[in-house]
Amino acid sequence: MKQPFPFSAIVGQSDMKLAMILTAIDPSIGGVLVFGDRGTGKSTAVRALAALLPPITAVKTCPVNSTVPADCPEWANVTTKETHEVPTPLIDLPLGASEDRVTGALDIEKALTKGEKAFQPGLLAQANRGYLYIDEVNLLEDHIVDLLLDVAQSGENVIEREGLSIRHAARFVLVGSGNPEEGELRPQLLDRFGLSVDVASPTDIDERVEVIKRRDAYDTDYTAFMLRWQAEDATLRDRIISARKTLAKLKTSDKTLRDVAELCVKLGSDGLRGELTLLKAARAYAAYRDDTALTRSHIRDVAALALRHRLRRDPLDEAGSGTRVNRIVEDVLGA
Repeated sequence: MKQPFPFSAIVGQSDMKLAMILTAIDPSIGGVLVFGDRGTGKSTAVRALAALLPPITAVKTCPVNSTVPADCPEWANVTTKETHEVPTPLIDLPLGASEDRVTGALDIEKALTKGEKAFQPGLLAQANRGYLYIDEVNLLEDHIVDLLLDVAQSGENVIEREGLSIRHAARFVLVGSGNPEEGELRPQLLDRFGLSVDVASPTDIDERVEVIKRRDAYDTDYTAFMLRWQAEDATLRDRIISARKTLAKLKTSDKTLRDVAELCVKLGSDGLRGELTLLKAARAYAAYRDDTALTRSHIRDVAALALRHRLRRDPLDEAGSGTRVNRIVEDVLGA
């Protein structure tokens, strides 16, 4: 079975790749929303990143990938204390998935054959400590959106129905992709994504040719292609692991915090989620660059990713949201 297309081999799309790397360094950033044309590598990048990341240590037979036995939910009846390494979870949430499939429900088979009331975990349990990916996220049904909003807020999945009273950890990086021509995203869910990226088909002929060459090599000379690019992925994996360790040591001055706050006030972003996300993204970026302190340069480089989807609409300003953010960044932080 073929492994996913290597993350490092994806041509261009630097903003999308950077956003995903930042959430891999600090999952609390809150996920990535990728909107753009079909065939621009959105789902390829998500699957490639999950394959790139180091495995996680989880308790054997634990349905929610708990790190230690004490974290395993009681209803799972986990008796072993053994742990093992498993790939970082990447769970697809299909558009047509039922609420029971997403949250989990009564295990009908056990109920009918053994007369036992048991819980069958859903997609949220499988995604704990990993990634939950939704393609065409803007077409997601409203009741599923409401579920995701509740879980994203609490980091816990709670089921109270059919005589069940179940709860378990559900902390994951939410990644959504979609085509803006097919509809807008509900503002409540849009605000839950930490970073937002707009992608487009490349217009440079040389870049398009390189995309074709790499994809063709993946399909026709798989072994040699993977050998070449897995080395690049290994280097990137080491940088992510190193950045995770650096993150806790980064220094953040009060002046930098004022820059972040002033920038969000000038942009008119609602609430304080914009400041917190921008700060986390800038810190992850600084750690990725192996810098020891957070500076204006780091804030400038990630501001559009963290804030473009938080702007209020201005019908008199025809510039794109990313352009508007960059314009105000120059005004507040300098060119």
